[in-house]
Amino acid sequence: MTDSNRSGVFAVRTDAEREDAFAIRREVFVEEQGVDESLEWDQYDEPSADATHFVAYDDGRVVGAARLRAYDDETVKVERVVVAADVREDGWGSRIMRAAEREARDAGFPNVMLNAQIRVQPFYESLGYECRGEEFEDAGIPHIEMHKRLDAEE
Repeated sequence: MTDSNRSGVFAVRTDAEREDAFAIRREVFVEEQGVDESLEWDQYDEPSADATHFVAYDDGRVVGAARLRAYDDETVKVERVVVAADVREDGWGSRIMRAAEREARDAGFPNVMLNAQIRVQPFYESLGYECRGEEFEDAGIPHIEMHKRLDAEE
């Protein structure tokens, strides 16, 4: 990254930003949570994939990431949302989700969904997401499917 004072959530545009997003995902999912590396990376991480990656910086330090992709004609799916452990209470999760929802809205999608780890379900509920279906395991971690209808002017 070139600007050591950069702060905010950005759609990934460069190889360096992509590497930063993947590095924080590895730190949180693989190292901290013990997700098998082979489960963390998939076809939507390929450079040619039709997905938008986000990276969050706090004064030049990578503190979070997420991925957004079309799920169907009406719905986008937010995936791989991560925030560094030492800044989880500093609002970065909300900033990342607002950026993803803004991108979805700008692309004309009225609905967004995600599979939330059960331990962070209350966080997503605070952002207006509602649970659907039953709890399930993904990478050995309990999850729940959640949905939100996007307002036109949020």
